[in-house]
Amino acid sequence: MQFVDPKNDLAFKKIFGDETKKKILISLLNAILDFKDEETIVELDLVNPYQVPKIPELKETILDIRAKNKKGEQFIVEMQRKDLGDFAKRSLYYTSKAYVSQLNVKEDYSKLNKVYFIGIVDFTMFENDSYISRHLILNKDTLIQDIEDFEFTFIELDKFNKELNQLETILDKWLYFIKNASDLEMIPKEYESIEEFKEAFTIATQYNWNKKELEVYDYMTMKAWDEINALKTAERKGIEQGIEQGIEQEKINLAKNLLDILDDETIALKTGLDIQIIANMRYS
Repeated sequence: MQFVDPKNDLAFKKIFGDETKKKILISLLNAILDFKDEETIVELDLVNPYQVPKIPELKETILDIRAKNKKGEQFIVEMQRKDLGDFAKRSLYYTSKAYVSQLNVKEDYSKLNKVYFIGIVDFTMFENDSYISRHLILNKDTLIQDIEDFEFTFIELDKFNKELNQLETILDKWLYFIKNASDLEMIPKEYESIEEFKEAFTIATQYNWNKKELEVYDYMTMKAWDEINALKTAERKGIEQGIEQGIEQEKINLAKNLLDILDDETIALKTGLDIQIIANMRYS
């Protein structure tokens, strides 16, 4: 494999959170938010630029991307591979926390600026076919966005299934890169003429990573798979326990129906239940 997986938390932060390569993040944000003309982001300040975390401190390390434009608007970008539940609530928490943290004590509310949350997830969040969805605060009757300071965009990678020859927009190309870069052996010709993509592929090239970065990358990859396997094991055990409980309940129901026509020993023989359980049913 020539390229690392951009869905890995560390790789995502290294590619899109590099202070010296901010044009990559600017291109991604403009594509996702469909910013054009006067809305186009031309400059950003990274609030938490990329640095390699120490493995013992990973639990306390925030690996999302935070940036501000010249108007003071904030952008939070988070890559989430695992469906651990409540991701929508988590996005609300992060966004509201970023919003209120703009003010110091006794400052005027007019100083608060808009916060955009972008969640790129490798699982299904919503029951529809669209891989990108925007969520705003709208007036229920007029559907007008009177309150504009919060905006949420979610991208569900498992719904994005375009092939290389189907990529039409910059957004298409970014999503294909994030989802499939680790499966590629070289930079596709569809990307060669765009500087931001060439830089992104260069950063994602494994040979350009130092030993410490690769160590943390591998650790986070294994940790992610361990968590996924733990969830699958828990689900399987839950299903198995549910089946066992269902079978046991069927035996009890059958025994109850036989109480009036058979003796306890015969019912125990036919159902496999302990004879004492049947006796307790008869006299309860």
